[in-house]
Amino acid sequence: MSRVLIVGAGLTGSLCACLLRREMQNKVRVVVWDKSRGSGGRMSTSRCPDNTSSVVDLGAQYVTATPHYTRSHRSFYEELLAHSILQPLDAPVEGLLNKDGSTNYVTPLGMSSIVKHFLKESAGAELFFDRHVTSLYRRGALWEVHRKGGEREEFDAVVLTMPVPQILQLQGDLGELLGASQREQLETVSYSSRYALGLFYPPSAQIDVPWAVNYVANNPCICYVAIDDRKRHKESPGCGPSMVVHTSVPFGLKHLEQDKEVVQPIILEELNKLLPGLPQPASIKCHKWRYSQVLSAVPGCPGQMTLHDEPLLVCGGDGFIHSNFDGCVESALRVFDVLKASL
Repeated sequence: MSRVLIVGAGLTGSLCACLLRREMQNKVRVVVWDKSRGSGGRMSTSRCPDNTSSVVDLGAQYVTATPHYTRSHRSFYEELLAHSILQPLDAPVEGLLNKDGSTNYVTPLGMSSIVKHFLKESAGAELFFDRHVTSLYRRGALWEVHRKGGEREEFDAVVLTMPVPQILQLQGDLGELLGASQREQLETVSYSSRYALGLFYPPSAQIDVPWAVNYVANNPCICYVAIDDRKRHKESPGCGPSMVVHTSVPFGLKHLEQDKEVVQPIILEELNKLLPGLPQPASIKCHKWRYSQVLSAVPGCPGQMTLHDEPLLVCGGDGFIHSNFDGCVESALRVFDVLKASL
């Protein structure tokens, strides 16, 4: 039985693990490592430290299904809707440019619930957090994988789903195995950067705005604000409102190398100019997204790149297709095709 390591417990990695367990459970043992303390990746949902019922999505905000992907990924949409993980976005939105025929969905329990669903459906897979992969070495028909502060382990196949710059930073034999054209393609991938603030308010707080989501125009700092619980239809009398703020990409790039503690007050000052009279939050979380959304993916890539055939080393994720839910789903499907054909 082949032992497969999936690096990254975001959407691509979790769905890939799910597909392997559903369709190849008698052929593979699936192991998932993530360097963070929890699953989700850029579909992360953060909880208020004082009230775990109050949550905020710091990364992806909702799912936009185009007519094409509604058809081609129909089974996944139906599955998530049937489990009440997705529901239509019908809260008031200001400034959103609707794409013809597209449908927007929110996640009542937060965006990470999508990832957690697929990990749950991967029952039997071994899931580990705080596992930061540092290097890969070829050992005959196996990959020897090293991680920060832990024992090395061997696998028959490895799937890398982290952002492309982090793939290029891996040490070991990867540098020698990468062909010149592959390296050149990987180096063309670029990402936007931004900061996100999650603000958690006490139960007595009221935020008197007529919208749940506001795309902010002509502001050098802030491009998006959402009353997150209102957006997700999860307003509760015993739980205060939660708000998420995304900065513009130019602001994120300008302040990328600064500490979050320095940048947070700047964003809060701009937020209070934008929405004067806001109540005082009980708790604030600031997150720096160095790799927010893919600006340019690997050119001409079908959702995956096979870096080595034997032993198998394959890369997936939005850097190999495009950023959003369906890009990650499509990448997971293409990675699974490679695994199914090789193992």
